[in-house]
Amino acid sequence: MFNRKYLPILVTFGLFAFLFAAGSFRYTGFFSFQVFLNLLIDNAFLLITAVGMTFVILSGGIDLSVGSVIALTTMISASLVQEHGWPPGAVIPLVLVLGSGFGWLMGAIIHYFKIQPFIVTLAGMFLARGLCYVISIDTITIDNAFYTKVAQTKIHLWSGTSISISVIIALAVVAVALYLAHYTRFGRSVYAIGGSEQSALLMGLPVARTQILIYTLSGFCSSLAGVVFTFYMLSGYGLHAVGMELDTIAAVVIGGTLLTGGVGFVAGTVFGVLIQGLIQTIISFEGTLSSWWTKIVIGMLLFLFILLQRLLSARRQSVKA
Repeated sequence: MFNRKYLPILVTFGLFAFLFAAGSFRYTGFFSFQVFLNLLIDNAFLLITAVGMTFVILSGGIDLSVGSVIALTTMISASLVQEHGWPPGAVIPLVLVLGSGFGWLMGAIIHYFKIQPFIVTLAGMFLARGLCYVISIDTITIDNAFYTKVAQTKIHLWSGTSISISVIIALAVVAVALYLAHYTRFGRSVYAIGGSEQSALLMGLPVARTQILIYTLSGFCSSLAGVVFTFYMLSGYGLHAVGMELDTIAAVVIGGTLLTGGVGFVAGTVFGVLIQGLIQTIISFEGTLSSWWTKIVIGMLLFLFILLQRLLSARRQSVKA
């Protein structure tokens, strides 16, 4: 009666509801719509990156370059805008094209040379991070009027609540991703490749084109997250987003997407990101705990969700047998 593929996302949603309720009971002022909106404001760039990673993991792949691409995007943006006087209207499309091209190159290498995505994207991670330091080894602060205005602009909703422009961008990305995943041939092909690439080939699906597009999409999302991160930090720096690839993978897995591919939902990834933000918020409200407890709790959750995935996979295999 109940499709087990929905169990991980239900667990994720239940965990988010439990953590939010626990925080509301323990801390005064925690239960408010603005606290929820702050989760989106502070994690908009992570949400955008995680959306791209969701498609990668759904296909059975991995992308370790996302954090480095974010940093490279901030460095290119800051260098061109601050030191060379380029207008933001030219810089932002340029970095988006560069990020997409970087993803396309990795996808092509993965498919045509039959190299493991882990190795290819690991090389991409080192390459992008190294290019940051070719541009500059120091922080490049941005004081451009457009960037500062976007960073400071608040969109007021109701009862004194507000969100940033970055949240609007992130929610738009989520909406497009939901449509792509569930209402297009591309989305169906991604799920099919993650389930079995050989079966997808036998069904006549465009495996080569889809795999390359998946990493192109991930590169685009990473560079767009880099643009949002630039608005957030108002600077470019080679050490920006260090470890972001691990946070992104954690968000996708906690969101219920199977690491083996073929099962998962973009909506689950959204809650995976919100759970990470919620843990950070609870620790900040507590005041007496070190920020490293965020990593500890996320690590524990990862263990639990990987065990859950393993149990579901084992049960699915026993049913097929």
